Amino acid sequence: MDHHQLAAIPLWASIPFAVILMFIAIGPLFFHHWWENNRNKLIVSIVLGTPTAIWLIANGMIHDLSHQVFFDYIPFIVLLGSLFVITGGIQLKGDIEAKPSINTLFLAIGAVLASFMGTTGAAMLLIRPVIKTNSERKYKVHTILFFIAVVANAGGMLTPLGDPPLFLLYLRGAPFEWFFGLTKEWAFVNGMLLLIYFIFDTYYHKKESPKDIEKDHTQIEPISLTGTYNFIFLIGVVLSVAFLNEHYIHAIHENHYLAFIREASMLFFALLSLYFTPKALRIDNKFTWTPIIEVAVLFIGIFVTMVPALLWLKANAHTLGIDTAAMFYYATGSLSSFLDNAPTALAFHNLALGMADPTATDLVAGIPEHLLSAISLGAVFFGAMTYIGNGPNFMVKAIAEENKISMPSFFGYMFKFSLVILLPLYILTQLLFI
Repeated sequence: MDHHQLAAIPLWASIPFAVILMFIAIGPLFFHHWWENNRNKLIVSIVLGTPTAIWLIANGMIHDLSHQVFFDYIPFIVLLGSLFVITGGIQLKGDIEAKPSINTLFLAIGAVLASFMGTTGAAMLLIRPVIKTNSERKYKVHTILFFIAVVANAGGMLTPLGDPPLFLLYLRGAPFEWFFGLTKEWAFVNGMLLLIYFIFDTYYHKKESPKDIEKDHTQIEPISLTGTYNFIFLIGVVLSVAFLNEHYIHAIHENHYLAFIREASMLFFALLSLYFTPKALRIDNKFTWTPIIEVAVLFIGIFVTMVPALLWLKANAHTLGIDTAAMFYYATGSLSSFLDNAPTALAFHNLALGMADPTATDLVAGIPEHLLSAISLGAVFFGAMTYIGNGPNFMVKAIAEENKISMPSFFGYMFKFSLVILLPLYILTQLLFI
């Protein structure tokens, strides 16, 4: 598409994108029962996506649309689906003593696992054992809140598998190993969260009644891990993403469709997991297809409707006044708090693309490296600011409530936790690293 066509894209063409994001933000809060049904999510995607697709084709933007669907949406959903299937076949059980050191260790393990099995995979693997371990304790809401911050969000910073926005940036050209360069920020934020959590948990542990502490001390069920062969399939997915790409297979430069070798490989490992994992283990693990179907039907709508928004951002980048790494960090972070962080990261990547000097030599994924870092950090860390910032947040909350843990409301979560603990830490992160 030439520059004149780009410049002519009207902002109103992004309205369906804004509407679908609004549905995602307010659906679970205001019409929860209706929104729970995946058929209704599919209807919303079709009603908003179809007119956008027709408009794009009619205006000669079929290439942009097909690229978005084939080279962003399909790899995105295959990766999430593969991780979902494989991690759903790993079961961690047990009830050990819920001392502050044990709880902090659980969260620390989650912070590492999140980068390699995805924040959703790590959160779903660990949330039930964490709840079971703390079942004899009265004060446990704080544990779930920090679990959301560490395991469901900040832990997933080190690889494109960790969090969907990073995978989309990887698809845009950021090398797999580039994300390891964010280790300092990952270690600082997770380390600080674990330290703050340990202090909180020590305080609450002292407030527990002697009877509950005694019960916790005596009711022990050793930790057991079943379905461990799924870790082999998980390593297969990691290696597929790391090595089956244009950095290592140069033929992909000549034929983009060869890139689907990676997706074929990931699907193969997911099928192996389905074949080798006993049905009974998945049932016991409460594995259902509903969450991944939900992501698939919602995101086809998101990916189609965001094409005009991405093109508009690229064309108008210089007029928006977002030009420093700190601005990119806070802008990506603010939107990632309330909208899904995956499309938000893509939007700001496109904004940076519109500003980048194509002759520059320090570009990663087509944009200056410091801006890519800021976008990545903002998207992942700020996903923990609300229940709707990242997919697993709401799932963790729902599982906690199933287990009779009284979680704060949507605004309660923000006022009691994210604005007072997470936001100051994220500001400190920006001052130190960005």
